[in-house]
Amino acid sequence: MPSVIKTVTWDCSDALALARFWAAALGSDVDEGLHAGQGICRGRWLGRPQHVVQPGAEPKTAKNRLHFDLRAPGDMAEEVARLQALGATVIRRGDAITVMLDPEGNEFCVEPGPK
Repeated sequence: MPSVIKTVTWDCSDALALARFWAAALGSDVDEGLHAGQGICRGRWLGRPQHVVQPGAEPKTAKNRLHFDLRAPGDMAEEVARLQALGATVIRRGDAITVMLDPEGNEFCVEPGPK
């Protein structure tokens, strides 16, 4: 039987703020973690990983080597606007994909939803 991803862990400057952003983006809740300043995005979805966001010592200095591709639940432009209202920034718009940064500068993409 293959392994499954249980947790995605993020190191960042403001863990609770980033945990709140990703919880809102993914429709989750935030719990404070076991360690001071740590936030956990608990998935309401069965079989998907939780997200642990913890303080990290080093600032982000380069492009992510791993990123999320989010599928909009409906209109992509509306989802991009919602994520911007939560604190994300658009760095490149396209018809098939919009590249964004979360509040800590981590890249992620938004794709159109089902038609």
